[in-house]
Order: sequence, then structure tokens, then C-alpha cells
Amino acid sequence: MRILVVEDEPLLADAVAQGLRHEAYAVDVVYDGGSALERIDVNDYDVVVLDRDVPVVHGDKVCQVLAERNADIRVLMLTAAAGIDDRVTGLSLGADDYLPKPFAFRELSARVAALGRRARPAAPPVLRRAGISLDPYRREVHRDGRYVPLSRKEFAVLTELLRADGTAVSAETLLEKAWDENADPFTHAVRMTILKLRRKLGDPPVVLTEPGVGYRIR
Repeated sequence: MRILVVEDEPLLADAVAQGLRHEAYAVDVVYDGGSALERIDVNDYDVVVLDRDVPVVHGDKVCQVLAERNADIRVLMLTAAAGIDDRVTGLSLGADDYLPKPFAFRELSARVAALGRRARPAAPPVLRRAGISLDPYRREVHRDGRYVPLSRKEFAVLTELLRADGTAVSAETLLEKAWDENADPFTHAVRMTILKLRRKLGDPPVVLTEPGVGYRIR
């Protein structure tokens, strides 16, 4: 998944981003609502973690714009205001979930994962194809019963391939979903990750290349 964190406290924003990246998500960070709207116009996000009181463009307005422009993006609103009226207002603006500050990162991560499952067509709890089983919650991959240790990027790429259920996924889409905005689109990052993934999954090969289209699981 690709996530945008919108938070005007840099230390908190960077800590949340670092934690989510550790969970194998691609994460971009901005510190005001105006920058958030600019990024949303350019990038395809699954979830936006949005502080309600960001400057330039208030979080309420950002949430409204998101709800009007793209119903596929899920919004987790963060705020120091934890009253019932505040939560009701946030949800009525178009937020999908609401988390008061201070919060435990484990809860934020779990809520992001739940929203991510709703951002696209629902996937089964464990993804399976061609003898591969991927558990996104335990972060475990097995092939024919054999545990396969993967890096975070390899895990993210395999997740996207398995979600595609046998259809090809372009290198551009993999770059969009598994890397953040700092990734150079002209690098060989996707190709190198696919090579490592094939080696770790072993024989017979199951990650196929569709020339001019992308990659798919057999």
C-alpha cells in the first residue's frame, strides 16, 4: 500500500512514517494541508493519515476534498480533540476512521491495515497462488510449506502480485505501491527486487515476465 501522512509536528510525522515503512508500506510525508492536496493530485494513495489541525489548508477541508475527488482513498483522521461531537464531525466530513491523540502506534498500524483492505476490492485474509501463501498480518510467506524470508520491499511487491490474482502488474504500478515519492522511476529497483524474489521463492519459477506489460504470478 501507499500511504500519505499529513501531520504538522515533524517529529511525530516522521516517527509514524518510519513505523509504517517498517510494516512494508510506501509512505510519503507532508506537514500542511496544501502540500497534501498537491501530493494527492499526483500520486495514487490507498490511505491518508490526516491530522485535523494542519496549517495552510485545514484538515477538515482536505478531508472534504478527498471525499469529493476520490472515493477509493481511505482517511484516518488524527486529532487531539477526542470528544464525541468532534469524532462525529470528523466522520461526517468524510473520514473513514478517527484516532485521538495520544495514540499507540500498534493501534494506528492496525487501523491503517484495516482501511487499506477497504481501499481496494477485498482480499482474503491469506493470499494464495501457485503454492505461495502470504499472510499480510503475520508478515509471513511460505511456498509449498517452506518459510520464505523476504525483505520489506520483496514482501510489498509479492503482495501486489498476489492481489492481482494472475493478471500482470506493470513495473510502474509496483514502483508506485512499494516505493515512496523519493524513488527514481528510471532505476532498476523493481527489476532487481523481482530477481531477488524469484531466487528466494525457488524453482519452478512462478513470477513471470510479460514483455511490455509487467509481471505476474503463474
